[in-house]
Amino acid sequence: MISRDMTIASVIETYPQTVAIFKRFGLDCNECQIASFEAIAGGAAVHKVDIELLMSELNGAITGN
Repeated sequence: MISRDMTIASVIETYPQTVAIFKRFGLDCNECQIASFEAIAGGAAVHKVDIELLMSELNGAITGN
């Protein structure tokens, strides 16, 4: 399960299928150097992304829901 305190880079590395979701939400994090240090919650806040919806979609992508 992905949690909001995980770094964006670790999520992308572990679950490459999440790249498309991050991009859909305007978080082109796979190309950003700060992704190794930025937690999902921080990135979502900076980009004004609905964290609950983002987390739901990220976890859905890895569980098939």
